[in-house]
Amino acid sequence: MIGELFDDAIHSGRPVTVEYADGERVPLPLHSWSGGLIGGDESLLRRCSGATLDVGCGPGRLAAAAAARGLPALGIDVTPAAVRRAHERGALALVRDVFDALPGQGRWHTVLLADGNIGIGGDPARLLHRVRELLAGSGKALVELSPTRHGRGPCAARLHSHGRSGTWFRWAELGVDDVAGPAALSGLVVADRWTAGGRHFTELRPDPTLAVA
Repeated sequence: MIGELFDDAIHSGRPVTVEYADGERVPLPLHSWSGGLIGGDESLLRRCSGATLDVGCGPGRLAAAAAARGLPALGIDVTPAAVRRAHERGALALVRDVFDALPGQGRWHTVLLADGNIGIGGDPARLLHRVRELLAGSGKALVELSPTRHGRGPCAARLHSHGRSGTWFRWAELGVDDVAGPAALSGLVVADRWTAGGRHFTELRPDPTLAVA
């Protein structure tokens, strides 16, 4: 969800919707992401351990909460306004794309993909392969999934806010029955699944029989 419109929405707090190529529009819960912890967050944070990377951290609620619990945590996001808001909350965060060079590659013990961020780039297998590169051999990825059995995409989507439309970008949703395949292609295995606060999550760990490609 890249672009000036999203950046402006962070500043203004105006409602944002996501429009998919098939015409469906879905409200984006930016207000919830900008506030305190929401339902299900505590279940994620309890599973975080060691150096924690929050991919697509947005305004930084999870990165800040992880740091407050004494974890060395870093958030990354492509939206400068989101990173500034994360800094205001006391989180360490960088304006960075997950596919760019990142500090600590191969040494992160926990990687978070919450708030639908499994959709980044519109190719969950490619994203999970990148996550596998970032993880230490004993690390884990904590991923939020769509509550539906099967997700959406890859597809085109764009943002709308206050009468303006953003540019189209590639996106995807991974459903609760979809994750094992992309994970296996990426050198990861499903270690756990759970629900909390009406949200669905999975824990992925490196496949011990495989080396990082």
